[in-house]
Amino acid sequence: MSPGGNAAPVPILFLSSEVRLKKILFGSDGHLRNGWWILVFIALMLASRLVYTPVSHALQQLGVSKDGLEPLRLGFLLLVTWICVRLRREPLSSIGFVLDRRWARELGVGTGFGVATALLAVAMIWAVGGARLELDPTRSLATLVRGAYVFLFVALFEETLFRGFVFQRLVSGVGPWVALIAMGLLFATGHWDNPGMHGATLAWATVELFLGAVLLGLAYLRTRSLAMPVGIHLGWNWTLGHLLGFDVSGFGQTGWFHPLLQDRPEWVTGGTFGPEASIFAVVVDVLLIVVLWRWKGAPQQPIAGDVPARVAEVAARK
Repeated sequence: MSPGGNAAPVPILFLSSEVRLKKILFGSDGHLRNGWWILVFIALMLASRLVYTPVSHALQQLGVSKDGLEPLRLGFLLLVTWICVRLRREPLSSIGFVLDRRWARELGVGTGFGVATALLAVAMIWAVGGARLELDPTRSLATLVRGAYVFLFVALFEETLFRGFVFQRLVSGVGPWVALIAMGLLFATGHWDNPGMHGATLAWATVELFLGAVLLGLAYLRTRSLAMPVGIHLGWNWTLGHLLGFDVSGFGQTGWFHPLLQDRPEWVTGGTFGPEASIFAVVVDVLLIVVLWRWKGAPQQPIAGDVPARVAEVAARK
């Protein structure tokens, strides 16, 4: 009791602050909120760079090529992801790596989609006189195989990063469309430092990359697996770069064919950035988004503590 006979308010204030803190940190289900899990992932990614950077430099000094470092980069990302899902008492497969026959089938279907849509975009550029193709005299099967290897690891890395743990926590926390838009903007702006990103190319490439991220996110939501997004990403990049020889996201590639850009605006041909900066790539993205939106999908069984049922219902709508 205080001298005036009233109870001291300090314990009440302390309890009130403790309750507020718990509400900030934990949801109504008693689990750590998704926003905090995203911050944990970011912190671990930053910490992993302290190890990855010297290790990669040491390997390069030993003669390991940049292509040879692709598995190392993916390995560090998977390690960070594994730590996060284990803290949530979930397996690594919960982010979309259930490596079974279905996963292989969806990877193949996705790759087919990626190849077909890349060919369609280039066919439209060719049809309006934006480019013509010549066989590259230095072409070889080794180039195609190397391209498949490199772009497979690029697809695995970027899909795990952009459609993996962080995206799935956003879907669970704020819903699928906010997650799709947020990660789409992050994916698109993450390419702004790439070569050739200026003028009309910057505008069209940003739109295409944003739409591409949306369709890859939809592919995950329809299947609850990273197999189809990885396949689409792989098929698109490999076809544009190592089959047709176009630049991919501003980086030069050696392909089976050699493209000759004609005297057309960059928003038609994509210029030195590649077909991803062409209006026709935007058209193809929109078409594939419509296909994925209308497809009911085949979601996997929900994982305990993961995406709520209401999100699965939204993702499965026509």
